Amino acid sequence: MAELENRVAIVTGASRGIGRAISLAYAKAGATVIAAARNSEKLGSLAAEASDSRCLGRIVPRPFDVNDAGAVDKWIDDTASEFGRLDILVNNAGITRDGLLMNMTDAQFDEVLTTNLRSVFWLTRAVGKHMVRARWGRIINVASVSGLMGNSGQANYAAAKAGVIGLTKTVAKELARRGVTCNALAPGFIQTDMTNVLSDKVKEQVLALIPLQRFGQPEEVAAVAVFLATPAAGYINGQVIAVDGGLHM
Repeated sequence: MAELENRVAIVTGASRGIGRAISLAYAKAGATVIAAARNSEKLGSLAAEASDSRCLGRIVPRPFDVNDAGAVDKWIDDTASEFGRLDILVNNAGITRDGLLMNMTDAQFDEVLTTNLRSVFWLTRAVGKHMVRARWGRIINVASVSGLMGNSGQANYAAAKAGVIGLTKTVAKELARRGVTCNALAPGFIQTDMTNVLSDKVKEQVLALIPLQRFGQPEEVAAVAVFLATPAAGYINGQVIAVDGGLHM
């Protein structure tokens, strides 16, 4: 279905996991997807996969480091100039530097806050200017259930994702009058590189807490991201949608 035909979307952290699935889902729905990440090789394979799948839209790989605060505004302005519009922003780029609070270093805390929260602020501010002028836009931030309920060993990650949720609600209030909505997704344990490194024992403990008794798939998060970008979701604003199999419940 061409639900996003003629739309231009930016997806950060697009080279793997949830970002990759969202990029492909958007392209299948007809959007032109600016896929941003640091790994140019993986972005190239993503664009090739979209082409091979005969998507209604396309994926344009654009290597970019979201931590480069000084380059964000120019990169966004150049992208808007090249494609003529910016309709959708998915802030998905994220990292983990897990460790117990008492052992966590300032560097571990700050690195996660920069990638997972500050970059969301920088990109939203830069893209928001274009959306406000167009009087239409969809901003979708990928938070986490860790930001809703905390998680042992993730003081930095949980703090950053909780910050993303607060930022989401504020942006939703500030930009709504200009036709721009902002919502957050809060994935639970999704089958990605981040969860694949967990030990079997930890996986068993986690599964026992999930009512659906399984990990989610990136495509299940992507399906919600597609819906939030469509006209059908035009009255959804400032919401946090948990895609977690009932874990947070």
